[in-house]
Amino acid sequence: MSNNPDVARRGLLIILSSPSGAGKSTLAARLRAWDSTLNFSVSATTRAPRPGEEHGREYYFHSREEFRDMVAKGDMLEHAEVFGNYYGSPKGPVEEAINAGRDVLFDIDWQGGQQVRASALGKHVLSIFILPPSIPELERRLYSRAQDSKEVIDGRMSKSRDEISHWPEYDYVLVNEDLDETEARLKTIVAAERLRLSQQPDLVNVVRGLNQEFEERS
Repeated sequence: MSNNPDVARRGLLIILSSPSGAGKSTLAARLRAWDSTLNFSVSATTRAPRPGEEHGREYYFHSREEFRDMVAKGDMLEHAEVFGNYYGSPKGPVEEAINAGRDVLFDIDWQGGQQVRASALGKHVLSIFILPPSIPELERRLYSRAQDSKEVIDGRMSKSRDEISHWPEYDYVLVNEDLDETEARLKTIVAAERLRLSQQPDLVNVVRGLNQEFEERS
């Protein structure tokens, strides 16, 4: 619950998950372009930066020893080992945003999603899983990114079946056949979930005021 009495609503923890190549990172970027107030949870990772990536922008890049130390201190909201590297979400910035009524967007896998939902902040989670329209299309998208070697892509494809099996754990599931249509559906979901009763603590005061007006009429 927010400790700020001026907050009109509580922040949402918006989780986007998918197998690699299904489009979650692109959709996350479009969602942020749609709403500039949306906070992005920058993940920490032990993988090496890709060309053009900067520390603190795409990821916080750490050594394995540094990452393990952060986990041991309880500084991670969630963490997991994926394709031989550690990934995790620093807890402090997320709690600060939620307490201020700001939404936080997570681009994380199903393991991270499970941990966030099981945390003390789980009641504020909106989870969305992105499916590819077909497995050949998933593979085509991975190759079209031109970011990974064939060996890495083969590993991602092998992992995708297990990742896809976790779709029933999510609040919403979208098949990303057309990016623009999926983006539109995603925006609709977020707009509706922001009006969820549990996210609007100020409604108590609104109803209290309405009841007071009834008493004044009697």
